[in-house]
Amino acid sequence: MNLGSLVPAYAEIAILVAASLILLVDVFLPNRLRGVTYALTQLAILVAALASLVVVQLTGTRPEFAFGDMFVSDPMANALKLFAYIAVSATLVYSRGYLAERGLFKGEFFVLVLFALLGMMVMISANSLLVLYLGLELLSLCLYALVALDRDSKVATEAAMKYFILGALASGLMLYGMSMLYGATGSLEITDIAQAIAGGNANRVLLGFGVVFVVAGLAFKLGAVPFHMWIPDVYQGAPNAMTLFIASAPKLAAFAIAIRLLVNGLLHIAVEWQQMLVILSVLSMAVGNLAAIAQTNYKRMLAYSAIANMGFMLLGLATGVVNGNLYSAVDAYSAAMFYAVTYVLMSLGAFALPMLLSRAGFEGETLDDLRGLNRRSPWYAFLTLLFMFSLAGVPPTVGFYAKFAVLRAAVAADMIWLAVFAVAMSLVGAFYYLRVVKLMYFDEPTDTAPLRGDLDLRLLLSVNGLAVLVLGLLPDGLMAVCLASIRSLVV
Repeated sequence: MNLGSLVPAYAEIAILVAASLILLVDVFLPNRLRGVTYALTQLAILVAALASLVVVQLTGTRPEFAFGDMFVSDPMANALKLFAYIAVSATLVYSRGYLAERGLFKGEFFVLVLFALLGMMVMISANSLLVLYLGLELLSLCLYALVALDRDSKVATEAAMKYFILGALASGLMLYGMSMLYGATGSLEITDIAQAIAGGNANRVLLGFGVVFVVAGLAFKLGAVPFHMWIPDVYQGAPNAMTLFIASAPKLAAFAIAIRLLVNGLLHIAVEWQQMLVILSVLSMAVGNLAAIAQTNYKRMLAYSAIANMGFMLLGLATGVVNGNLYSAVDAYSAAMFYAVTYVLMSLGAFALPMLLSRAGFEGETLDDLRGLNRRSPWYAFLTLLFMFSLAGVPPTVGFYAKFAVLRAAVAADMIWLAVFAVAMSLVGAFYYLRVVKLMYFDEPTDTAPLRGDLDLRLLLSVNGLAVLVLGLLPDGLMAVCLASIRSLVV
């Protein structure tokens, strides 16, 4: 195998080598030099981003395959990887001070984050069911370990056990579904599976069962109802830094495997899986928004918010094929991609807030901790207001445009009832987002301690909040990237 054939995997190779080197270097570093590990991790992500840009320059917009056509580099893969680098790098910046105060600023954290990023990248570029599953398991195992990283916390250990058990069940469902797809089509490669279905050479009974199990596994990874049980407990029980990581970049990988499996592989039987996605979307929007109202823990409230937002994202995936034609497929799937990317941007800021409020011995994760935030810091109260408004879909934030895009896709698919239901659920969701704003601006503060976040955290949180506003006013650039990414797959 020559180096030219490895071009599509340059970024993955860079991350793998960097993670292995950082693991070795960290062993010889004393605790007072742990910042070196942090800097090397950020450097590794930067090198991977540069490698991805080199791949874009070398391959352009055409798909390039590697490792026997099991691995693909295309515009969607390159775009999602770049967004994942940004999300992971931001997570490290937000988490640095929090981890240091709690004795968790260790090499294990950085190595696990890099290997989790590698798993996401493999999932994003997978063109084989086997490779996709390997990436999924690499990501999942790292996330289980990250949740349990604080070994002295019983709550975190319990959350990790729940996550591991339910995650293993979901992985089993997906693997069983993949085995049925292999049995129905005789191939593990996603492009070959699509050709077998298009040519009428697939066993329709096995194919139908395989789709059901695959969609169930996808629903778990996305956190859609009724496979959502792990999200509230894990988000609340995990340390704030781990919750931030789980709630952001892995959503991009989950979206990618949904596109790879459903659009790349099973587009010719979209009528079957779209019906399942509609049910998942409706249930997720209803349960997520209604359950969030009753929460008093900020992270748990955002967990149910994540469930509802994944319901909105599924709305785009469920409306791409109308009466057997693909006229609106590019618009619908690009709207879903835009929603996934912007949700990650919003959740990064929203979940970073507890780390700005926290200090040694204080987590800052209940809604009461937000009381009177405007009096303590008007600027960060305003940024939180932007995140809440964006999650609720209030203009001119990017969340409004994201919701509008998927609603437009539903209307174009003649699913008016679904669009009306989604709007109604948005109005329900607005209640608990506005409750946060009310607590910050109209209640007396229960904590008068000054906010002590590091300078890099404060600056990044400010950029994050302003990005939510600017992308809401000027969404065309990001939407163009999403359209180009999806067009290369569907057209």
